[in-house]
Amino acid sequence: MAKGSFFLPNLTIKLSPLSNPKFFSSDNVPESTNPHQQLKILHTLLQQGQTQTAKHLIKSLLTSNSNTTPSHIYTLYPKKSQFFSSFILSVSAESNLPKESLHLYMLIRKDNIFPSLASFNLLLECLVSCGQYVRVLELFDHAVSANIRVDQFTFGKAVQSAVKIGDVRRGIELMDYMRGYGRVMDARKLFDEMLETRVDRVAADKVTFNAMIDGYCKVGDVDEAFRIRDKMKGSNVEANLVTFNTLINGLCRAKRMDEAKKVWEDMKAHGFVPDGFSYSSLFDGFSRSGDLNGLVSLYEQADNDGIRINAYTYGVLLNGLCKGGRTNKAEEILVKLLETGLVPTEVIFNTIIDGHCREGNIEMALLALERMKSYGLKPSCVTVNSVINQYCQSGNLVEAEKWIKTMPEMGVSPDVVTYNILIDGFGRNFQFDKCFELLEEMESNGLITNAVSYGSIVNHLCKDGRLVEAQAVFTDMIRRGVLLNTRIYNMLINGYCNQGNIQDAFEIFDKMLRDNVVPTLYTYNTLINGLCKTGKVEEAEELASNIENNNLKLDVITYNCLISGYSVKGNIRKCLELYEKMKVSGLKPTVNTYHPLIAGCKKEDITLVTKLIGDMSQMNLSLDRVLYNELIRFYAEVGFVEKVFALHREMINNGVVPDRMTYNSLIIGYLKERKIHESKDVIDQMKAAGLDPKADTYDTMIKGLCDIAMFSEGYVWYREMVANGYFPNVSVARELRTGLEEEGKLQEVQIMDSEMSDKVELIDWLEPL
Repeated sequence: MAKGSFFLPNLTIKLSPLSNPKFFSSDNVPESTNPHQQLKILHTLLQQGQTQTAKHLIKSLLTSNSNTTPSHIYTLYPKKSQFFSSFILSVSAESNLPKESLHLYMLIRKDNIFPSLASFNLLLECLVSCGQYVRVLELFDHAVSANIRVDQFTFGKAVQSAVKIGDVRRGIELMDYMRGYGRVMDARKLFDEMLETRVDRVAADKVTFNAMIDGYCKVGDVDEAFRIRDKMKGSNVEANLVTFNTLINGLCRAKRMDEAKKVWEDMKAHGFVPDGFSYSSLFDGFSRSGDLNGLVSLYEQADNDGIRINAYTYGVLLNGLCKGGRTNKAEEILVKLLETGLVPTEVIFNTIIDGHCREGNIEMALLALERMKSYGLKPSCVTVNSVINQYCQSGNLVEAEKWIKTMPEMGVSPDVVTYNILIDGFGRNFQFDKCFELLEEMESNGLITNAVSYGSIVNHLCKDGRLVEAQAVFTDMIRRGVLLNTRIYNMLINGYCNQGNIQDAFEIFDKMLRDNVVPTLYTYNTLINGLCKTGKVEEAEELASNIENNNLKLDVITYNCLISGYSVKGNIRKCLELYEKMKVSGLKPTVNTYHPLIAGCKKEDITLVTKLIGDMSQMNLSLDRVLYNELIRFYAEVGFVEKVFALHREMINNGVVPDRMTYNSLIIGYLKERKIHESKDVIDQMKAAGLDPKADTYDTMIKGLCDIAMFSEGYVWYREMVANGYFPNVSVARELRTGLEEEGKLQEVQIMDSEMSDKVELIDWLEPL
């Protein structure tokens, strides 16, 4: 049942006349408890918040006089409000007065008041307990039609009522509606209860079983759908083509293609010929799974078997190939289909053109566009947008602008998407003046800018570090009434966090909450990462603990941020604690998890490093360049030179290309063993790899030579360093100068004093000497 499809029922409940009602008969009630006095007492109790006493008073009124009903009390009560309406309806329903409660509800609704959901649910419970199932369904429809946000209990009573009257199909419609209402887990639970309650007691037919199978497939629980299929067999109800198609479709959506193919074969074994829906499902499944060879094989099988498939199904096939990067194959199939009588459509050609554009093949896209015209098909805005988008993606903004100007000649007007594509293209190239010109052009053409239009500008301003301008655009969006979405807030939050401006990031976050825009896990992870990078790891962990309170779950990125933050602070115990907690929660660590772990643990315990590398191996995670460099540097500095060279060989064998840091670490390793020639060879290898030595490499070489008291050799590298426009850092230069002075190389010392004092303050250079 689609959302909003419930009809407003004809609630034909006759309201009994209330003219001259006898709230209390003077014969039965003392003078001190006349109607007006009782109402005044009731009103005072409710004002004072004495709801239990007020409830007892109403119940005593209802039981003491048969002429007094909840409707009488409601009608005579002076100040009708939602609170009072909900209160008296609750009391009436709890008193198990179904007829009177229903009458009261209709009076309340007649006054354009909807009671609280809790009191409404009590009314439904009262009606169910009395077997008034049809009334429950009518009231449920009435509430939904009035856009009342019902809950699981409300749905449960509606489903229970549908099942009790044997209307299983209505129960399934309610399940489908509930799923669309965002309550998938609740729907599954109630659906299962409905199944267990009725299937064994009602002669369920083929349609009922198929509807149940379809319901479970729609909520993504294919295993439960197969359980219903087994019950179907046990009830001797034969499956039909709909049964098999539904199961195949469910499996394909779940990317369980091996099982889908088995059901396909089972379907044919039962004598059913696959139809267009069967092929569409399988084509879609292969496409979702990225199995383009399976997609082509299925098409070739259908072609060889002479099976005719409709245009929609072929559209699914071609779309899958184009999105998978096989547009040439899709076009080849299209040519064959056109030769065999397929009537081309704009949608099919748009798919081909967009496919070529996605693959960056603009020439083929334009040829397909011309073929489209040759079949008498007029290009639409969708067609041209694909072409413009490709020009923007490739940075050819001049050509992209030409196309938007020629669109009117083709009988096509640019739409909001067209302009949004161009705005994003110019924004990506940081041409913001042009972006704002396009916004003005949109408005002058009668187009309404949206969050995407402004979002592109905000996004690229943030990436360019221009947060002031980004904030100004954000403010302008609010002023213009543009609906802000989560992505816009996330862009600004990320921009501020990247600049280390956590305070402004949280101000945007607070505004996001005030505006009832729901933060995503990305929002929280961005803030957590920002806090960790500014050393506020404890605050980051506190924020992470709030994630699950917002129906979100911590992911690998959350843990990686926290582990990295604690690693920088040197709290290895906390890093390992989070690492174990992460694994216990069922999350698989990534290579990025081990970067901060190994960086931190190498300072504490070498056995921990070995264990972590073993964990990586068990998880089929390979060391990347960052980890190789971390380990090679670590072993070089502690003097495990053999391990250094072994890791370097492993790195090369695994296809990981060394970088400047790798070579610097190798230099340290060689110099630890006083292998001067080999360390020089490393620099030659660097140059051969296109990595000219910079200050860090020269510093490493000079420092290593000083450590083994080879100051003259160090001075040779100092001279090459200066000749290439670099100078050593002060500590390395001082160490070299001291060594040279001790060896009596006074001329070299004088030269260093002269050169280094030009680069640093003379007093800073000479003070410690």
